[in-house]
Amino acid sequence: MRSGSRSRFRWFVLVAVAAGVWPALAGATPSSTYWTPATTDVQAFRTVHVGVDNYFTVFRSTADGAGGFPTDVGLTAGVLPYSKLLMEIGIDTLEPSDHPLFFNAKVGTPESALFKGAPAVSVGIFDVGTESGTTNQNIVHGMLGKTIPGVCRLFAGGYVGNKDVLLNAQGESEATGFMVAFDRGLMPVKDREGGGYNRLVLCGDYASGKNALGGGGVGLYWYFASNVSLLTGPVWFNETAINGEWKWTTQLDVNVPF
Repeated sequence: MRSGSRSRFRWFVLVAVAAGVWPALAGATPSSTYWTPATTDVQAFRTVHVGVDNYFTVFRSTADGAGGFPTDVGLTAGVLPYSKLLMEIGIDTLEPSDHPLFFNAKVGTPESALFKGAPAVSVGIFDVGTESGTTNQNIVHGMLGKTIPGVCRLFAGGYVGNKDVLLNAQGESEATGFMVAFDRGLMPVKDREGGGYNRLVLCGDYASGKNALGGGGVGLYWYFASNVSLLTGPVWFNETAINGEWKWTTQLDVNVPF
């Protein structure tokens, strides 16, 4: 494909993703830390993020509750051409499931964008399902993030969802809570262009609430390149009657610039 045609094709894909998702005010699984979207990170403009997430039990027999969640395949695109105000929109499909489509959106500012020393700030919505009363959790979340030099990045915030759908095991509304997370880069390396990134990243997060979101875990990202990573580790849940026993996750993430 000629370079001009390739460029036009890339822009067509980006516009198609944005146009298809925008009316729903949301998209794929938003930028996340581990189990939750407890991060202020937002996809950069002209970048499409492709993610494939799996959650499955280990060392359990069928009689002992072996099982897993549907595989989550998502696309998330950065859509604002600004350095101090970013926005992403996305769409996920969870298969196998009866109602596989979910949407999300998120806006945010990086650290020191609002004023010198200011924390990063983000507001978003996720798990916007297509089936009313079943998958439309419609969880709105707000996060603050701050880098502690030489230590890690810390994130904290809260969420509120659809009180008729985000329930506990007794069927009672459990639609609000808080989220916290951290990540720490290890093994700094350089890419071919001389830019720096961390080959290994330790991360963890937690969401309160005895609902479908409540839980968390700790894991490791391995970066094969600055834009390709594999995350793996265990996840525990606040309400096993909803999500079952702890599971292992593998998450492949690829960022494709346009």
